[in-house]
Amino acid sequence: ALSFGVAYASTSSNSVAAQATKNACVDGTALLERNKSNVVNYYTRAFNDKEPEDAVDKYVGFDKPGEDLDESGEEHLYIQHNPLAESGAPAFIAFVRSFTASFPNYHVDIRRVIAECDLVVTHAQVTGAEAIWPIGAKVVDIFRLDNDGKIVEHWDVLAPLSPTSANGNPEV
Repeated sequence: ALSFGVAYASTSSNSVAAQATKNACVDGTALLERNKSNVVNYYTRAFNDKEPEDAVDKYVGFDKPGEDLDESGEEHLYIQHNPLAESGAPAFIAFVRSFTASFPNYHVDIRRVIAECDLVVTHAQVTGAEAIWPIGAKVVDIFRLDNDGKIVEHWDVLAPLSPTSANGNPEV
C-alpha cells in the first residue's frame, strides 16, 4: 500500500530557506497557471517526447546561484530528492536518457495538477516499464519553482498500481 505523508518542517523567519520560499511564492491565478503549465510541459517533453535537453533548456532555472544547497560539492540548476537520480540538470538528462532507452514505451499520463505558492504537484499514471511495474505505476511529483516559473527542485513518490481494488475506484 502506498502511504503518502506530508512532513512539516519549521524554519525561522530569517533563515535562507524561509526567505527563498517567501521570495518565490507567486500570487495570482495567472502565475500559478504558468507554473502548472511549465511543470506539465517539462515532464511531458523530457519523458514522453524523450527530449530532456530541450525540457531542461526551457523549464529549469537557477536556485540561488552560487550556493551548494545539497552539499554535493557543486552548484546545481536542479536539486533532486529522488534517491535514484543525482542533482543537477546534466544528471537529470542522463537519468532520462538511460531510463527511456531501457523503457522506450515509457509514458507519463498526468491526471491532476495542483499549484500553491512556489510548488506544483502532479498526480500521474506511468506505463511502459513492465519489467518494473507490470500494470503501471502511480506517481506524485512535487516541483519547486523560482520567481520566473523555472523548476529548481523535485521530490517524488512512486508505487506500482494495485491489481485489485476493494472499492472499485482507480488509484489515479
